[in-house]
Amino acid sequence: MTTRREPTARQMRLAIELRRLREAAGLSARQAATLLGVSNVQISQIESGVTGVSEERLRRLASHYACTDGEFIDALVTMAKDRTRGWWEEYRGLLPTSFLDLSELDHHAMYRREVSVLYVPGLLQTETYARALYSARVPKLTADEIELRVRHRMGRQRINVPHEMAIHEAALRIRVSDRASAQAQLVRLVELSEADHITLRVVPFDLDGFARAGSSMSYVGAAVPKLDTVIRDAPHGALRIDSEPELSAFRALFHTVEAMSLDPDRSRDFIHRLAKEL
Repeated sequence: MTTRREPTARQMRLAIELRRLREAAGLSARQAATLLGVSNVQISQIESGVTGVSEERLRRLASHYACTDGEFIDALVTMAKDRTRGWWEEYRGLLPTSFLDLSELDHHAMYRREVSVLYVPGLLQTETYARALYSARVPKLTADEIELRVRHRMGRQRINVPHEMAIHEAALRIRVSDRASAQAQLVRLVELSEADHITLRVVPFDLDGFARAGSSMSYVGAAVPKLDTVIRDAPHGALRIDSEPELSAFRALFHTVEAMSLDPDRSRDFIHRLAKEL
């Protein structure tokens, strides 16, 4: 099996899930290696994402670990066999790996849920809006770096899986650039709210008791709930969350925010009104 210099986030997720299965079974890496008939080093490499794992070995490991969740095992096999080289590969070496990992996550997503507090979600941004955000980065990006990031963000908008977006009024009112750009972004949101795959909700300022989301977050649904991922804003970049207890908590959080938000029709009217005020 070829050794990987830099495993993708998806490859690392597979490795993490295999390690979790082993630990849940109460087996050491040495015991797992003995059961599989391989060396300790090979188990270590599989569980660190440095090397892949064949379908046959993966299913044997699942059996040794007493995992009986067939749907989950099949999803892991799909991940192990995946050789996708998507549109984002053109940015390899040009953008940080995290950008490519995010695009790969988009590609395999079954659905997305987002809560945005300060900015319009990236998948709904206009080019002008995205460029203004990247231009405000500290330390400052070069013109080429900005354009690469904007082009990548526009490329991510190709996905058409179901999107459920809850956007706080603050994000709608903050002008990342000028008045004309802000109005164009709001008009774009009104247009996108009509798309079949997008459900857009607004969290207004005058909503009582809203203390549910202190920062923006995305919930990305996978083939099975155990493989879902939450992306949350953190001081030093995006934080990925994938443990089952935390995923369950975030699912509940998103449902709560959704229930408190304006319904899609009222949200569309709300955004349209803000656009006219500008």
